[in-house]
This record gives sequence, structure tokens and C-alpha cells, in this order.
Amino acid sequence: MPLLASPVVTEAAEASPETEAAPAQRARRRLLADLRPLRESPHYRRLWIGQSLSGIGSQITAVAVPVQVYSLTHSSLAVGMIGLALAVPLLVLGLVGGALADAVDRRRLVLVTSVLLGAVSVGFAVQALLDLRQLWLLYALTAVQSSLVAINAPARQTFMPRLLRPELFPAASALGQLSFQISTIVGPLLAGVLIAAWGLEAAYTVDAATFVFAIYGVLRLPPMRAEGGGAKPGLRSIGEGLRFLRHQPVLAAILLVDINATVLAMPHALFPALAETQFGGGSQTVGLLYAAPAIGGVLAALFSGPLSHIRRQGAAVLLAVAVWGATIAGVGLTHTLWLAVALLAVAGAADMVSVVFRMTMMQLSTPDALLGRINGVNFVVGAGVPHLGNVRAGVVAAGIGPALSAVTGGLACVAGVVLLAFLVPRFARYDAHPRR
Repeated sequence: MPLLASPVVTEAAEASPETEAAPAQRARRRLLADLRPLRESPHYRRLWIGQSLSGIGSQITAVAVPVQVYSLTHSSLAVGMIGLALAVPLLVLGLVGGALADAVDRRRLVLVTSVLLGAVSVGFAVQALLDLRQLWLLYALTAVQSSLVAINAPARQTFMPRLLRPELFPAASALGQLSFQISTIVGPLLAGVLIAAWGLEAAYTVDAATFVFAIYGVLRLPPMRAEGGGAKPGLRSIGEGLRFLRHQPVLAAILLVDINATVLAMPHALFPALAETQFGGGSQTVGLLYAAPAIGGVLAALFSGPLSHIRRQGAAVLLAVAVWGATIAGVGLTHTLWLAVALLAVAGAADMVSVVFRMTMMQLSTPDALLGRINGVNFVVGAGVPHLGNVRAGVVAAGIGPALSAVTGGLACVAGVVLLAFLVPRFARYDAHPRR
């Protein structure tokens, strides 16, 4: 190189560490979870922290209740009835919760129901501390808890559009999924430690304590009434929301693609049988199968930075659900445990991506005045329909075996994705940032 160029080379060499570090840092930021919602909005940050902690507490109770029911009855049927106590209120009251969210101050509604949820957790702790040993009381507390969640959740989901810029919705949804997935891993593990060391009353008490953080996050929010003053709750209000959905093919497709995935390819009911017949394992194998999707979801959420830059969100949802179905089918085809765990982890990651974009599209495509009711419908589909999927998986498994139930359900899910892409092309073409 000519000598005259040497000073330039020297300056470039001296500047190269910073010059090269900047692109590397930007690349890492794009790859890792986008934390801008937490940095930009103190309200969102407090909500996220509170919801993360109370989510762990809720998962502790989700383990403690079945443990207590089984210790009282030694009956799997009695444990299974917990699912009925959870599902019925969710399906019945989800739409009512959405209508209420569009009629009153959403902040106040979430605040009241959060306080009542904390009180229910205290009730669980008191009955364990007093050793009441009443099965009906456990079912009743579970049903009340589920009813309050059905009213709380649709209103809580309306907060994001008020607190964040629209371009941050994917990042916020990914952070919400990160919180949820971590709680499904940490909560059950912590429940096992608490129950073994200090008893059920300690597990329930920790859950009750976590609601303090959730309540504080909501308490600091400004009032949040629906735009236009709100709609009077009732059947007419619910019907208005359903009619709006009927004329919005993108929103309808969001719900249909979720129903397709959960009804046809929900695998949880198959895990105990697959662990025994397919992988020759016991309870540890069952636990590993249950944990695998959550592990995949956590990893996907941690590296969710690129999701903020994807415009064709409808196509991304369809691809993610197709991956979900294909991996569930793969679980039914393999006899190798580590491969099944890997496939379930991929399924969990795909589910996380699907949820992020479905939530983002729903918030962006719904007027604020109807957001509570649409979130109510989405909540019913998301929280209630998976139970039906597990029923379907169990019924099919009883006829043709758990492996074929997974294979046929997964392949049917993929076929459903293809059909939806053909029937609702507007969904597949959905662009989060259309060019003007």
C-alpha cells in the first residue's frame, strides 16, 4: 500500500474497535428481545413486572390445587374435574368480561378484579392452614378464580394501545409471552419446593403475596374508559362485537387460525400415554414433555428482536401455525425422546410467534370502543378452546392410539392452514406497515 495512505490506515485501525463494535451491538439488539416498551413506558414497565410476578404465583396455585385434590381423594377423575371448574366460567363469562371492559373504566375493572383474585388466593391459603379438607371448597374457589380471570383478562389486554406506540406492539407482545413462558417453568418448580418444604399453605400464601405487585402496577395507571364513553353492557353490546367480527375477515381469521391449531393439534392430553408407550418412560418423561414447549417459547421470546421488523404478519402467523402442526405430527412419528423434546420446543417457539402477531394484529385492527369485546372473544377462544382440543386428542387416542392421534391432528392442522390461506387471502397478505 502507498506510504501516503498510512496515516489513514492508522486512523482506521485506531477507530476500528468502536467502528466494528457498533454494528455488532446493533445486530445483538435486533436479535435479542426488544426492550423498548419497558424503557419508554413506566406504566407498561410496572404492569409487566407485576404481571410477571403474579403469573408465577398463579402457576404455583395451578400446581398446588391438583396436589391437594389428589391428596384428599386419590382420584384422577377428581383432579380432572378441576379443568371443568376452570373451563366453564372462562367460556361463559369471557364475552361478558369483554362487554364490561367496553362499558366502564377498564383500569378500575382490572383493579377490582385483581384485588378479588388476591382475596381468592388468601382463601386458598386459609383453607389449607385450617386443614378444612373440603373438596367442594377447592372447586368453588377455583371456579370463582376462573370467573374473575374471565372478566379481568379482556380489560387488561386493552391497556397496550393506550401505553405504547403501534410499532412497539410486537415487542410488547413478545415480552408478554416471555413473562408467561417463564412463569410456566418457574411457577411449577417453585411450587414443588414450597409444598415439600413448608406445605400447601406456604404455596398459596406466596401466590397471594404476588398480587401486591400486580395491583400496584394497575393502581398507577390513568383512567382508561373506552373511546366514545363506552357501550352499555348486555346481549346487544356482545352482539355488536360479534357482528363487527363477522365483517372483518382479518380478525375472524385470527380466531379461526387459533381454533385450527388448538382443536386439531393440542397435544397435552397425549403426553402421559406417549411417555409410556412411545418413549418407555415414567413421570419424569411426562414432565419433560410438558416442559418442552415452554422452553421453546422462552428461547423464542428471548431472541424475539427480529419480530419487530416483520411486516407480513398474517403470513408469519400461518407459517408459525403450520410449523406447530408439523412438529406435533413429528412427535407422534418418533420413538426418540430427545427428538420429541426438540420438536415440542420448536412447537412452543412457533406458538409464541403466532401469539405475538395475532395479538398485534388484533390490537391494530380493532377500534378502541370495541377492543374489550373483541379481546373477550379472543380470550374465550384462547383460554377455552384448548380444553376442547385436549378432549379431541384423548378421544382419538382411545380409538387409534396416542401416536396416531398426534400425527393425524398435526397434519390436519397443516391442512387447515392451507385452507385458511386460500379462503382468506387478505389475512395472508396483511401488512403491518402498508406503503402510502
